[in-house]
Amino acid sequence: MRSSNPVFSRRGFSRDNGYAGFNAQQPQAGGPAAGTTPYATNPYATNPYAQDAQLGAPTQAPVRSGAMTIDDVVSRTAITLGTVFVTATLAWFLMPVDPANINTSYGIGIGAALVAFVFAMIQSFKRKASPALILLYAAFEGVFLGVISSAVSTYVSPGVVPQAVLGTMAVFAGVLIAYKMRWIRVTRRFYGFVMAAALGFILLMAVNALFALFGGGDGLGFRSGGLGIMFGVIGIILGACFLALDFKQVEDGIAYGAPREESWLAAFGLTMTLVWIYLEFLRLLSILQGDD
Repeated sequence: MRSSNPVFSRRGFSRDNGYAGFNAQQPQAGGPAAGTTPYATNPYATNPYAQDAQLGAPTQAPVRSGAMTIDDVVSRTAITLGTVFVTATLAWFLMPVDPANINTSYGIGIGAALVAFVFAMIQSFKRKASPALILLYAAFEGVFLGVISSAVSTYVSPGVVPQAVLGTMAVFAGVLIAYKMRWIRVTRRFYGFVMAAALGFILLMAVNALFALFGGGDGLGFRSGGLGIMFGVIGIILGACFLALDFKQVEDGIAYGAPREESWLAAFGLTMTLVWIYLEFLRLLSILQGDD
């Protein structure tokens, strides 16, 4: 199962690194012969697609030193999110989006977003997790979030930012509970549906941005009014689906005995998903309160 997250979709828990995983279904050098499945040769992996039904945790691999644990994922995720929070707070107070500093603050915020994107892409294409790259991504992403949050709070509503944070936390908790209770079934069909919906959503947003850039206004209207509200809700639902896929990826990585350093990739992916959800909440609440 590959996650919707760019990090997890680029690399997964594969036999090349000495442990079973999702990329293993593709024949690899030294791996099983073409036409065979990884589950036939791997004594520890269960087929996550065997029956399009509720999925339990995969068969546990033998415990070994240096293997990733849930504590590793939680601690690395806390460090990464903590970095985002600290730099966002500093950007909020040191780069206020007021009439005197608006151009400078916007310029720094956009520049930070581009730098964060570059670091994210570099890490996504690396074979191993780089904590330095991940934390640099988190730091610059935090600067961008601090600037945009300050702008929304200043020009839309003072209460919109804490509401977006609470909404993001609620979605995370809700999806985690639903996943642990097996109310969410992460199957191949689920994965395909989420990826198709995400692709369509991103393409529509890109087209809308192009129309807004060259035609002025709000483009096709996907970012305001009734359509904006609808697409905001869809964006949040997609983020929740991404979380379910990421939870499945983490769960299976732990069960298959992934190396401890992979917990940084898990933290990286979860952070990007939570940033997605927060931005969608921020946009949706801005539209709702702007229409009041």
